[in-house]
Amino acid sequence: MPSLRFLSRLVFSYSLLLPFIGAAFADVTTTLTPHTAEYEIKISVLGGKLHTSLSTTEDGYHAESSIRATGISRIFARGEIRESSSFGDSANGLRPSHFVSTDALTRNKETVDFRFDWEAGLISGMLNGEPFEAGIDGPMHDRVSVQYGLMHDLSNGVHRSDYFLQDSEKFKPLSVTNIGSKSVKVPFGRFMAIGVQYQVEGSSRVTTLWCVDELEFLPVIIEQHRKGKLQVRAVLTDYTRMTGAEAATIR
Repeated sequence: MPSLRFLSRLVFSYSLLLPFIGAAFADVTTTLTPHTAEYEIKISVLGGKLHTSLSTTEDGYHAESSIRATGISRIFARGEIRESSSFGDSANGLRPSHFVSTDALTRNKETVDFRFDWEAGLISGMLNGEPFEAGIDGPMHDRVSVQYGLMHDLSNGVHRSDYFLQDSEKFKPLSVTNIGSKSVKVPFGRFMAIGVQYQVEGSSRVTTLWCVDELEFLPVIIEQHRKGKLQVRAVLTDYTRMTGAEAATIR
């Protein structure tokens, strides 16, 4: 059975909404809209819920996600995975500053608290109670900020050929393929979506995201295949744009 921990990476891995090849930046004018989104997830025979939110801060944005089992799946998987990322604008797109993850759902029981020092080119913090350090190489993201970095780039017509993910202790280059557009139907509605596939270098898993322009390239369907077999599927059930005080996070 696939690990439920993969679900936390759906928040990261909406990841590669990028259907372009190139490295030219356009003038950035579009900002992200604060919102909440909910998904139904199926992993093999287990079901769950993924909730995400994006709010604004004095320094940029703050995103949170939580994943939990639902229905009879709670017999086999109790607790939840909670992750958050703070990030802001830069000349080269969004950059994370602080990532926190607490896994009380899977057997891994992983805890992460990373800070990104872009001037020093260093990621530092704690991983499972132990000190951790790694260098920053290129457009680096955490599991949460990567989604919003790509949404931000696409909304502003920015073309990149490479993204990198600091996934716990592992550095992961990501390769991306645009597979075209089609009409898709999910519980939240019917949309024309862009299909993007991404694969971590050396992995047998391929993730497909169906992303919608009118929702700022938020994925409405997320699927993961391993060796051609569908293992995970998530569909958007609710999306709400936030305004006024509810759109801001005081940090």
